[in-house]
Amino acid sequence: MNRLQQILESGNEVFNHVPFPMMLTTKEGIVLWWSREAEKTFGYRAEEVVGQFYPFIEEEKSAMHKATWDQVLRSIDPIRFEDFLLHTKQGEEVHVSAVLKSLTIDNERCVMFLFEQYNSPITNDTTGAQELASIKNGLDQTFMLTYIDEEGLIIYANDLFLKTSKWTPKRVVGKSFWQLFPPGTGEMFANTIWTSLKSNRVWQGSVEKITKDGETYWVEMTAIPVTASSNDTMYYCILEKDITEKKRLQTHLEQIAYVDPETNLMNRHRLEYIVSNFIEEKRHFSFVFLDIDKFFTLKDMHDEDSETTLLLEFAKRMKMYFQDSDIARVGVDEFVVLTPLSEWFIQGFLTYLKQHPIYIRNTAIPISISGGITRYPEDQSTFLHLMKASNATIHKVKQDGGGNIVSLSKSTHQALSRKLTIEKRLIEALHHKDLQVYYQPQLDVRSGSIHTVEALVRWEDEVLGTVHPNELIPIAEESGMIHDIGTFMLEQSCKQAAIWQKEGRPLKVSINSSVREFRDHNMVKKIRQTLEKYSCPAHLLQIEITEKFALEAEAEQSIIRQMRLLQQDGVAFVLDDFGTGYASFRYMQLLPISELKIDQSFISSIMQQEKLQKLVHGMIQFGKSMSIRVLAEGVETMEQFELLKELGCDALQGYYIGHPVTSDDLEQTISSKNS
Repeated sequence: MNRLQQILESGNEVFNHVPFPMMLTTKEGIVLWWSREAEKTFGYRAEEVVGQFYPFIEEEKSAMHKATWDQVLRSIDPIRFEDFLLHTKQGEEVHVSAVLKSLTIDNERCVMFLFEQYNSPITNDTTGAQELASIKNGLDQTFMLTYIDEEGLIIYANDLFLKTSKWTPKRVVGKSFWQLFPPGTGEMFANTIWTSLKSNRVWQGSVEKITKDGETYWVEMTAIPVTASSNDTMYYCILEKDITEKKRLQTHLEQIAYVDPETNLMNRHRLEYIVSNFIEEKRHFSFVFLDIDKFFTLKDMHDEDSETTLLLEFAKRMKMYFQDSDIARVGVDEFVVLTPLSEWFIQGFLTYLKQHPIYIRNTAIPISISGGITRYPEDQSTFLHLMKASNATIHKVKQDGGGNIVSLSKSTHQALSRKLTIEKRLIEALHHKDLQVYYQPQLDVRSGSIHTVEALVRWEDEVLGTVHPNELIPIAEESGMIHDIGTFMLEQSCKQAAIWQKEGRPLKVSINSSVREFRDHNMVKKIRQTLEKYSCPAHLLQIEITEKFALEAEAEQSIIRQMRLLQQDGVAFVLDDFGTGYASFRYMQLLPISELKIDQSFISSIMQQEKLQKLVHGMIQFGKSMSIRVLAEGVETMEQFELLKELGCDALQGYYIGHPVTSDDLEQTISSKNS
């Protein structure tokens, strides 16, 4: 606090001229500073108070309880507290009000107190009566005001209430409190308010009421139980502020935010809100996802007015068939129904559509739909997972020709459940760095030695077991966690390459990257920082990209620019899975590729098919004509090894050369090959 004390001491001359007692405390209530006026008022010298927990306040009479204190600390604006009792050092009572303002001084949260002393305690009955009369008059002019007796009958209503409710004084007095609310839910709301009042608790909230003519209006209500001082009779004071216009505006905004303007069905945002409520209430329901087949073809056959008619008529049939169910439009031609109805009834909607065709200009539209039924909680447990499961089911229905509504199959359910589990467990694995890096050696054919290894992610989970990269990577790409995996692999690979170099056996490490990572304009900066962090030379890092990556990068100058900057640093780029992607070689001219990697699908059958041998030979010759090194992966036998060597491959990778292993086990593999 030394720095804070210096700031306070420098401001002493300013604060000490304020004609009110003041003090400053820490967020825990420990006094930091005490003004001269406070010394005069309370009799305590600064040295007696500073460092104490405002010892002059009687805690049981203090307004500063914990909840109030927390409110002060959170508030931006000053907060005022009226009429509480303090004692001077001599024991005299002092009635004060206080203004509290939280502020930050030198990164420390503090509270400034400014006390205002009342001239005399409030003991005079006449003064008290006058004050109460003033308060009542102010409330009367500001709020709709009614008094209710212990039986719930109205005994007083002011002019503002009468004007809004359209009652007359003669008619409203003696009416029941419950008669001011709409029948049904309004009366239930009134019961809640009454229960609170009878329990001697204040009730606050917004509530719908009705006028004498039965029109509805909304109020912000505060209902207060009051005990009359003369005879201890209990009555209830109801203060209300008309918020009808505010409520109408809110309803209008909600319609804009939650209603689809074309069909007047709820939109996706509202659907998610309702589903979340259903889940919270543990209600069982079916999540029925419906998609109009060939919608855009139907749309192109007609004009825009016809499209609107088609959607409106389809929505109308959904409302007629799925009565009392929640229906939403979640896409151009996609709809969701939340219903407790059985599967056979839901599937009956297909027949209903045939029996009630949609006509546009007296012509029946040949409409069919694909649908997926996902149950809560049997199949999925969150809105997002219900959507994903339904989309997976719809995709399968469309593959089979559409025109059907089916439930989530057991196999799809199991696949989705595993996928969701992988997503959840992967978040934990990345957080705890539970992934592993294995290294697979690549043999240089000319020297017969291993100079490069490919870094491969491996994940052994205690719940899922071994998660193969072919399963892990697509899920990571879809969920966006591929960036985190990429960062992990880059860090570990650069770290390991630097260790090997220090040990006197420099090995290049090749890592896989996605186009999503290179769309990040900071990718070059990220790689450079990682290389620098581990003192890893840039020429020891290779980045493998797919043909799909290359094709997309061809159209994005920012990606090409980043690749060229890294190439200038010494980082090499390898075109992975060559021959399996798009038949375009334009990217070979644009991208800084120094090596081709022939996909293992060509190598696995190369000994059985002469055409494959010629095709692979052509790939090798193509690479050499471009001055690009050629590597073949998936080499598993000595026969494949000898043939590829004869065809002119520069490097080979596969189980025959070496399995993916940890960095510790790699040493043995390299020693056996290099020897």
